[in-house]
Amino acid sequence: MSLLKSIPKVDKFITNKTFEGLSTTLITKISKEVIANLREDILNNKIQNIDENILVSNVLKEYDSITAPSLQTVINATGIIIHTNLGRSLINKKSLEKAIEIATSYNNLEYDLIEGKRGERYSHIVKTLQNLTGCEDAIVVNNNASAVFLILNTFAKNKEVIVSRGELVEIGGSFRVPEVMTQSGAILKEIGTTNKTHARDYEDAICENTAMLMKVHKSNYSIEGFTSEVDFEEIVNISFKNNLIDYYDMGSGHIIDLPFNLSQKEPSILEIMKYNPSLLSFSGDKLLGSVQAGIIIGKKELIEKIKKNQLLRMLRVDKITLSILEDTLNSYLKNELNDIPTLKMLFISLETLEQKANTLFEKIKDICKCEVIKTQTLIGGGTTPNKKIPSIALCINDEKYKANQLEKLLRKNNLITRIENEKILLDFRTIQENEIEKIADIFNKVFN
Repeated sequence: MSLLKSIPKVDKFITNKTFEGLSTTLITKISKEVIANLREDILNNKIQNIDENILVSNVLKEYDSITAPSLQTVINATGIIIHTNLGRSLINKKSLEKAIEIATSYNNLEYDLIEGKRGERYSHIVKTLQNLTGCEDAIVVNNNASAVFLILNTFAKNKEVIVSRGELVEIGGSFRVPEVMTQSGAILKEIGTTNKTHARDYEDAICENTAMLMKVHKSNYSIEGFTSEVDFEEIVNISFKNNLIDYYDMGSGHIIDLPFNLSQKEPSILEIMKYNPSLLSFSGDKLLGSVQAGIIIGKKELIEKIKKNQLLRMLRVDKITLSILEDTLNSYLKNELNDIPTLKMLFISLETLEQKANTLFEKIKDICKCEVIKTQTLIGGGTTPNKKIPSIALCINDEKYKANQLEKLLRKNNLITRIENEKILLDFRTIQENEIEKIADIFNKVFN
């Protein structure tokens, strides 16, 4: 009982000089919890004396834990360029600096500087997208899932949308095309089979309640073997003949031809635009290499209808997103593709990757067993499913740690690697030049 009487009073305890300058509200909350735990420990005979310095230390540790930023930088050594779990595409620093200047100043987000009256926020990217893609008009929402939902809700509420069974996609986070359709108010009409869909399937399914023919990019799988699907060009033609809207949810659209012959099965936005489609939508933060956004391009009359949908206000993007996206699109227009980190990583030569790998090899070869090897990786982010691209990696095969142990130790130091054949690989397709020295420091810390 005497020990219980020695428990410090919260109101007095929080006046400790160590807590000066810290949030009194948070310190009080934590102190109440620490002192409550102390009381429980005394009643359960777990402690025999009270050390107030330890109590103060415990409060400070919890304070630091709560206030420490959860979102942190990591080194992506997986080789997956558009890594969904690691923030997808990197944003160019110059683009972000321009966005900072815009965001920290008043700006013309919705103000027409020429006319001196209210303007439209989407106008800042329309001209660029028109010049880049040849579209009539464009609009941007906060991601491609929003774009899909908004388009379906605008044009197909209580009406049928025809989609091939082989394209009823589910992507990360349980985003399913059928459920999205249901929530948007559209009525899904499946055609064909899982592996084969023909043009006649679209034609036969059209009825008086049909609003749209939709094609969905198979973001995270491919169907091989006895298969067939209808090219979007033919879907556009069928839609035109029947006075319907055609819509391609491209998922991760790209502007330029991809390396390693990937464009043969993954046509670019520019290729699709040759068919004069009604609507296309694609992500800003995947192969386009910019900020998270859902970009919708197509016929002006259709974009105008989307703008009148009340949902748009809930899904619209802010000044920072528009600023970064505009700068990325301008990099395409000016053919300054090296300013887009995603493309830079995608197109970097194997010779350059090998040079970078050898630089790290020289720095850590004396502390662990490693070798530079050829490997393959994926682009990631729901792009080019199952299509691997060549890369160079540093393979760690040291007896001191098993692969899973080493992976965990490196991960604790914010270095994210991958394991293949019970060995740690550091894939240099995603390792930045300024990260090599940091990785060397991490290995010295772990192995020493």
